[in-house]
Amino acid sequence: MARVQVAPLRRTGRPLGATVRVIEIERKFLVAEPPSHLERWPATAIEQGYVALDEDGTEVRVRRRDGRTWLTVKSGAGRVRVEEEIEIEPERFERLWALTEGRRIEKTRYELDAGDGLVLELDVYAGDLEGLVVAEVEFESEEAAEGFTPPGWLGPDVTEDARYKNQRLARDGAP
Repeated sequence: MARVQVAPLRRTGRPLGATVRVIEIERKFLVAEPPSHLERWPATAIEQGYVALDEDGTEVRVRRRDGRTWLTVKSGAGRVRVEEEIEIEPERFERLWALTEGRRIEKTRYELDAGDGLVLELDVYAGDLEGLVVAEVEFESEEAAEGFTPPGWLGPDVTEDARYKNQRLARDGAP
C-alpha cells in the first residue's frame, strides 16, 4: 500500500521499486534573471519524457536524475496535484524513453535555500527550451503556499498558466 505524504517530496533513500504517493502543493514562477553564482548551489541534470498525456492534466512520465530512474503518474491541475512515483530499473527506463520521442525536456535543477525551511528549485532548461528559467517551491499546506513572499528576483507567478507545465513544454515547446 502506498503511503501518503503531505510534506514536500525528497527523492532519496527509497529502495528500487518503492512507491510513494504525494500530495504536491507548489507554486511556479518565471525567472528573467537568475541569481549570480548558481554554481554554489547543489545541481542535477534531469531528463524527462512523457509516455502519456491527457488534457485534464493527468500525465505519465519517466525521469532520469542522478543516475536514478523513475516512472511518475500525476493527476490534477494547478497548485495541488497528486503524484505517484516508482523507481524503475535503467533498462525499463530506456524502453519507456523510446516512447517519449517528441515529448521530452532537459534541464538543470539548482536547489536554493528559500528560507523558513523551504527549497526553491530553479530549473534552467536546455535544448529546444534553452533560455527558459522557472522556479518552483513546494509547500506543506495551501496556506503556506498562499502566504509565501517570493524573493524579488522571481518574476510572475505562472502556477495556473498551463503553458508553463512541463508536460506542455515537452509537447509544444516554449510559450
